[in-house]
Amino acid sequence: MENENNYPLEKIKPLRIGITHGDVNSISYEVILKSLQDSRIFEYFTPVLYGSSKVASYHRKALNMNDMAFNVIRSANQALEDKLNLVNVVTQEIKVELGQSTDVAGKAAWLALEAATVDLAQGHIDALVTGPINKQNIQSKDFNFPGHTEYLAGKFNTRDVLMLMVSDTMRIGVITGHVALREVPGMITEELLLKKMRIMHNSLIRDFGLRKPKIAIMGLNPHAGDKGILGIEEETVIIPAIQKAFDEGILAFGPYPADGFFGSSALKEFDGVLAMFHDQGLIPFKSMAFQSGVNFTAGLPKIRTSPAHGTAFELAGKNIASPESFRDAIYLAIDVYRNRELYDEITANPLKFSSLEADSDADKNALKSLKDDSDDTLLL
Repeated sequence: MENENNYPLEKIKPLRIGITHGDVNSISYEVILKSLQDSRIFEYFTPVLYGSSKVASYHRKALNMNDMAFNVIRSANQALEDKLNLVNVVTQEIKVELGQSTDVAGKAAWLALEAATVDLAQGHIDALVTGPINKQNIQSKDFNFPGHTEYLAGKFNTRDVLMLMVSDTMRIGVITGHVALREVPGMITEELLLKKMRIMHNSLIRDFGLRKPKIAIMGLNPHAGDKGILGIEEETVIIPAIQKAFDEGILAFGPYPADGFFGSSALKEFDGVLAMFHDQGLIPFKSMAFQSGVNFTAGLPKIRTSPAHGTAFELAGKNIASPESFRDAIYLAIDVYRNRELYDEITANPLKFSSLEADSDADKNALKSLKDDSDDTLLL
């Protein structure tokens, strides 16, 4: 390939995107195969599916995708471009029982996740997209975690991660993830809030290419505590944490009452939102972006995404599951990888970096007025 000046241009090598097959009795194989059905998508990345060739063939036949071919390999290093590569991590016979939660399916899901995680750590794949798992049948001595997020954080020795739900119109993170609601108030501390705000701030800059991201912080209590009448956490913990984050240069605002915030147009004013607990963030997110939403683990040294939906056992075998969320999870993994490449290249170059920071003093001086304006205009 050459440009108009006849200088040779190097072709960008497609990224290797690892994909775990998730629960074999769920809709996971269906959305994976539907996402990869059009081979033109291989121009943008090289898929490496960690699963079972026999189970994949079963689902291919059930979906009437007989023209889809698998390049069965022993290692991701053998992956070929323009092919659907499949690492056979489950060699024994697996009985597929669509719509059912079985121990065999749980073990198969773990085997795929473990193999893909090892390859991700060693750089054999560039990013990981995980198929949905059943959080009960996957539990064992090898997997004793609430979900993918906590498992991957442990594998990469990363304590500070953030479950970030992403769509074309919003990015919503949760301060506390997969924990019982009764435990949430005791977990909300200034230290935890600051950690999550820093993770989101840094991710919005490096992973999403935003220069000065604005983050909205939700309240814990109804009406954000209503000045202490309905709860004191906003006054004693959340507001002081927001102020400390702002003093660090993080454009964090709030706390806002979640019902009024998500029920109004305020969401459009921010690049990211931090909810205090799982359902506070995920209910509005899935209400607005269920078909196309993506779960991204911010804070990991490696890139991991997944569809926003779960196993959907009730849909398994009916050939009606939409692949949109899974396909968007693949695209987001690619985008984040490229954004990190660009960010790291810019920050590694002192000249480029200095040009980006040239107006940093002016930015800092403008923070207080921006905060004052926001506090006055977003009283929900």
